[in-house]
Amino acid sequence: MNIVIIEKPRKHISVITLNRPECLNAMSAELVSDLCEAFRQVGSDNDTWVIIVTGAGRSFSSGLDLEDHGLVPGIDGLTLPRIGMRSIEHFSQVVPAMRAMPQPVIAVVNGPAYGGGLCLSLGADIRIAEESAVFNATGVVNGLTSTELGASYLLPRLIGAAQAFDILLTGRTVDAAEAERMGLVSRILPDGEGLNTALAMAESMCKFSPYGLIMTKQTLWANMEVSGLQAAIEFENRNQLLLGLTDNLPECIVARREKRQPVYRDEPRVFD
Repeated sequence: MNIVIIEKPRKHISVITLNRPECLNAMSAELVSDLCEAFRQVGSDNDTWVIIVTGAGRSFSSGLDLEDHGLVPGIDGLTLPRIGMRSIEHFSQVVPAMRAMPQPVIAVVNGPAYGGGLCLSLGADIRIAEESAVFNATGVVNGLTSTELGASYLLPRLIGAAQAFDILLTGRTVDAAEAERMGLVSRILPDGEGLNTALAMAESMCKFSPYGLIMTKQTLWANMEVSGLQAAIEFENRNQLLLGLTDNLPECIVARREKRQPVYRDEPRVFD
């Protein structure tokens, strides 16, 4: 089974679907690799003018697969700290890879968009949500940092610093209605109607010059670049690594299995 599906249901429109519905499209190392490859493939397709990204089943993406995220490629012979950084860098490439696609990208958020799933949606140019959509910056909830995959750069620019601080520091969930009010998504659709609405939007956009669409997107993003996305990610990666070397994430996983609240002590993790 392909865990990332590329389809072309309409002329000039490609749909990229995260296809791990059994685990709410949680992000594994393999999923990120396949997703980045899909972005490169579709982004270089001159016959694709608009791109839609969504999740199969009842979730956009629940974020990092805490049960089985797998190993990232290229870690043979590396020391533990370098493996940690290589792993974080592997996952953090996904939003820049999405952003690198020159065509406009519409994210159809169905169900949970947690952690990396929230961040992935931020890399799109347009976000529409189904009524079941819920957004959550789970990093801080899991004993890590919510500033990951470009969130500290993108979220304040999309909804303002005050609301970004609120979401990233409190770990609270944001439903579709609140997401629309704060400007995180541009519209809400009944469940099951998001993809068809996005396809209709894309068809309308395909009436325009494809070069005009590309240049409009490039100009909008270029004028949002102040400190720089990559600089933000480099800073995030180091903070995420520092928290990843504590016992917090293992404690989160154990507590979840034991159906109790985790107790985070920020103690260094002991590796066997």
